[in-house]
Amino acid sequence: MGTVPSRTLRCCGFFHSDAKHPVSRISKHANRLVFAAHVLNVSRSHETLGVSPENLKSGPGSEWSVPNGYARPGCATAVEPSRGNARPLTIKHAMTKQPSTTVNVSLGDRSYEIVITHGGLTHVAEHVRQWGERLGDTNLGDTNVGSTRYGAWPSTERKAVLVTDKNVRPHAEAVQHSFATDDWDTELIVIEPGEKSKRLEVVSQLYDRLVDIPADRRTLVVAVGGGVVGDAAGFVAATYVRGLPFVQVPTSLLADVDSSVGGKVGINHPQAKNLIGAFHQPIGVFIDTDVLGTLPVREYRSGLAEVIKYGVILDADFFAYLEDHLTGLNDREPGVLTHAIARSCRLKADVVEQDEYEQTGLRAVLNYGHTFAHAYEALAGYGELLHGEAVAIGMVDASRLAERRGLIDASVTGRQIDLLKAVGLPTSRPDGATWSADDVLGRMRLDKKSLAGKLRFILPTKLGHVELFDDVPESDVKAVL
Repeated sequence: MGTVPSRTLRCCGFFHSDAKHPVSRISKHANRLVFAAHVLNVSRSHETLGVSPENLKSGPGSEWSVPNGYARPGCATAVEPSRGNARPLTIKHAMTKQPSTTVNVSLGDRSYEIVITHGGLTHVAEHVRQWGERLGDTNLGDTNVGSTRYGAWPSTERKAVLVTDKNVRPHAEAVQHSFATDDWDTELIVIEPGEKSKRLEVVSQLYDRLVDIPADRRTLVVAVGGGVVGDAAGFVAATYVRGLPFVQVPTSLLADVDSSVGGKVGINHPQAKNLIGAFHQPIGVFIDTDVLGTLPVREYRSGLAEVIKYGVILDADFFAYLEDHLTGLNDREPGVLTHAIARSCRLKADVVEQDEYEQTGLRAVLNYGHTFAHAYEALAGYGELLHGEAVAIGMVDASRLAERRGLIDASVTGRQIDLLKAVGLPTSRPDGATWSADDVLGRMRLDKKSLAGKLRFILPTKLGHVELFDDVPESDVKAVL
């Protein structure tokens, strides 16, 4: 398939137990690149890879041996796990460029595209090049690219730092290969999956890696993963040397339709979710619906909660579309998914364009159900209750609060409950949850939307429309709880 350009590619994992033998290493020499077989041998369209580092077979000289007939000598690969609960990933990264749908986010010099395609991770760098051209430089930065945001990027010795987690590392390696073939120096940094990586200690380690590279204001940060990876990597990009350009490559449905769009980045405080953060728009978002086939069922359903939310808050017709396409949603049909993701992104972009920094209150509508949800996540312990699960419960509670306030009738809540249940989401707090109403209210007061300790809620007035209310008595909230 030809030679790979002699660019430097490096991989490192923060939490790998054996620092002397990293999960994989990449040689600088073009003829001895050590890489995952699904990246270099991409002509093999179906490869099953284990996600756990221990599933990699180590060979002599700290390189990785390959089962006979699987890949050419000198490559690294993972084999299907024979033990443990690691879910194998079926990678089908297309070599030919696939048709795509584009959603534009118009924010002046911070405008960007959301590209939605199917089987296109190996073409990410091509889109980054196009985004660079749109910003004013045909070679990603001889003179003008991002001049109002990041200064000019060089056309040689370009650096891209990819941040991912261990669960989706194969996808990140495909993206890394895309950048390498476009003549970028790349570094792949792997963090632990889950909400526990959205904390200052992990961010500090990411800063350390950027210092070691060394990164400068022209270094591109590429987040390849779910919401945790996007939030943490985006926060690092927003704060390191006062701002690095970054690209979102979300790999979960939740990140596709929510966290990757709109520029909110941040990490958790032990007492409250997303309490530490910034607004930092990406230069582009690349969504490959093919990777959703590797998501565990629970993670996939979690993302559907945010999709349903958009129908409740902004588009009753879209809500009806979801009701009418339950089979497609549950079976992850590409056509249904592409429409659901594109419509969700368009609806969110419409709001962000009008209230990028949450100054008018309009953007707050996107937090429907989240005042309850964030409290539940914190009380359960981050990661115990998935974000989408908490949002599903929170939407039902917020709708019931709206009922109590006389804003809607019970049928609006009932349709939400029916749709959420039909896609396998919870609609009430977990069995065994011992949080009191006072516990929940205490967490709610830490919510970003509260002002001077006063609770504010996003409540529906009809299906497809919500409003912000700051006059809800705590007694009504307790009655719902």
